[in-house]
Amino acid sequence: MNAIQLEAPFTEEKIRNLKVGDSVEITGVIFTGRDAVHKYLHEGGKLPDEVNLKDGILYHCGPVVIEDENGAWKTVAAGPTTSIREEPYQWQVIRDYGIRGVIGKGGMGPKTLEACKEHGCVYLHAVGGAAQVLAECIEETSGVYMMEEFGSPEAIWEFKVVKFPAVVTMDSHGESLHEKIFADSVAALQQ
Repeated sequence: MNAIQLEAPFTEEKIRNLKVGDSVEITGVIFTGRDAVHKYLHEGGKLPDEVNLKDGILYHCGPVVIEDENGAWKTVAAGPTTSIREEPYQWQVIRDYGIRGVIGKGGMGPKTLEACKEHGCVYLHAVGGAAQVLAECIEETSGVYMMEEFGSPEAIWEFKVVKFPAVVTMDSHGESLHEKIFADSVAALQQ
């Protein structure tokens, strides 16, 4: 099965057309955000003007980025981090910032699933352990924000990605592959 080409702009219509199990290749600008960013936003912090998450995709990632002799950033590893840590905050960030997609690994819980359904967002699972391969999909590391406040892994990195691979595991229709697998596993163990 061919991957769906999910290209910016990431409109609500494009996102609502996606279903659990769809493979996508993402092309456009995405921003990273981990624990520090989510907690900061939850507590009322403000994003820099350059970081526009509306109709955007937020990547749970603490990349390894180096600066070359000309001062340009090069991302050498960009694997997903475990998303469930953001569950207390993610629903609010989706609601308040109009996010259309969240990339991570391991899935998220019921508050995030409800926010995806209500606001037109999807959770996209990226392959863990493939940080260098995923970094090859980053055409440009365009900027870094809040580095002084949070340090490199927790800073907000801006990436221009081309054909970044992921799978929809929570959709905007209330379906969660993570919930289904958990329920199937419990049923199998009870037999």
